[in-house]
Amino acid sequence: MHRAAVPLPTSARTLDAVVQRVKEGSRAWVKRSLPDRIAVLEALRQSYAAIADPSVRAACEAKGIDPDSALAGEEWLAGPLVVLRNLRLLVDALKDIQRRGVPHIPASHVRTLEDGRLAARLYPRDALDGMLLPRNVGEVYFQPGVTASNLREHQASFYREPHGGRVCAVLGGGNVNSIPPADCLYKLFVEGTACVLKMNPVNAYLGPFLEQAFAPLSRMDVFAVVYGGGEEGAALVNHPAVDEVHVTGSDATHDALVWGAPGPQAEARRARDEPLLKKPFTSELGNISPVVVVPGPYSEGELRFQADNIAGMVANNASFNCNAAKLLVQPKTWARRAELVDGVRDCLGRAAVRRAYYPGAAQRWAQFTQGRPDLRLVGTASEGELPYALIADVDPARTDDRVFRQEPWCTVLSETGLPGTDDPVSFLEQVVPFLNTQVWGTLNATLIVHPETLKDPAANAAVERAIRELRYGTVAVNTWPAAAYALVSLPWGGHPTAHRRDIQSGLGWVHNTSMLESIEKAVLRAPLTNLPTPPWVPGHRGTRELGRRLVAFELSPSWLKVPGIAAAALRR
Repeated sequence: MHRAAVPLPTSARTLDAVVQRVKEGSRAWVKRSLPDRIAVLEALRQSYAAIADPSVRAACEAKGIDPDSALAGEEWLAGPLVVLRNLRLLVDALKDIQRRGVPHIPASHVRTLEDGRLAARLYPRDALDGMLLPRNVGEVYFQPGVTASNLREHQASFYREPHGGRVCAVLGGGNVNSIPPADCLYKLFVEGTACVLKMNPVNAYLGPFLEQAFAPLSRMDVFAVVYGGGEEGAALVNHPAVDEVHVTGSDATHDALVWGAPGPQAEARRARDEPLLKKPFTSELGNISPVVVVPGPYSEGELRFQADNIAGMVANNASFNCNAAKLLVQPKTWARRAELVDGVRDCLGRAAVRRAYYPGAAQRWAQFTQGRPDLRLVGTASEGELPYALIADVDPARTDDRVFRQEPWCTVLSETGLPGTDDPVSFLEQVVPFLNTQVWGTLNATLIVHPETLKDPAANAAVERAIRELRYGTVAVNTWPAAAYALVSLPWGGHPTAHRRDIQSGLGWVHNTSMLESIEKAVLRAPLTNLPTPPWVPGHRGTRELGRRLVAFELSPSWLKVPGIAAAALRR
């Protein structure tokens, strides 16, 4: 297969000209009417659809995947599906603004939480929307001060009070190909900000496809793509015509840009809270994504379903996902603890051993696995690949252990048991402070809870309290938080309690097609087991066909397409 060409780094002169051109275009962009913006989005839907297949094939080549295999479905689901759904929901949002002033949230979808704050259901919007993730419900929880009566005042502020034209430097994520376009779409259509996107060297092959797909925006001088590494990224971020910055990457990248090169001077600036980079800065920077198993009366089949679910959270995209499961948390003395760990290991044994395409993965893998007394390796790796590593029974009292402090960003899953009773209420009372204070990251967490447990009033109250108190931007119940990312209707980002001095998973939101503000977190709930099986479960035979059919659905939603989607989803 022909490898997609990677453009050369953008010269300093060209980068300057690009930024100046986009700065000029940004002033006209803010004045464009809603019908104009809708027309642009409709053009983008068609132009992006045209590059869907070739861009997926390029990604498969880069990641060592047969583009005609079921595994290629990962790239369809995490690439074109997300972007085309994003474009469609933005069209709907702008049409709502034309009719109602803000994206519509029915009054029946709004409720008050037990602590008095407001929550709004964003998924599903209707029955047809609900077939994407059957029996899932997605909500947003707001920060204090947002009420049902003033909700409209916390939506789409750019369309009420447009600024005079701004340019955002977007440093694109290198792991998932929907991240760079989705980040730019958020800035352009939710915040009204023009974008200069610097591709990450890992997936710079995607850049020419985005240039083709986003040509309608390029012709308006509100979008451009540049290339290169850290030097070009720093030049873009610090360009005087750039007003703000958005980064998907690592906290190390954030800190180097904000505080300067690592060392005493940077630490002194951080201590004084005197950043070198004073521009507004939003970011999404990874996470040690925990999966918490609340004890309950699980049947063998229910526990196996969730073991497969967790294994899929690890294996997908060779584990190079900011939301990949990285820490399994269970009660130390729970009788089913070892059974679940064994189930995850067995399912990982059915997963393909993948190319470690992200730089530094082998070194990180070695750092996490060397000297571990209870290390279980799964799969036979060839050169350039990494087996799955399951590190069981990590002592939670060793809070300096890297499994709690550093995102592995490779095929490693750790497991720990919290001491105490197997009572769900007592367990959750330990889990919340443990995750909030001892585990690095604020992006997403998963709770696995049996429906019978939720029937007990005290346990149900404890679960709801945990969902509210966990300091994560997304909390998922019985499902992978990546599903919330893929929906696009829900906001995606780190918890707003982070600070630039301790940035964790970052600050700010993307996706968020209802254009909501004063957000605290997103919550996605799913059944304990579901039919069809999630497409991220290793060995799913219909993933590629499912991805292609869902892309076709997002271009033109219709009930007539649902049977084909269901047939592909059921090819377990």
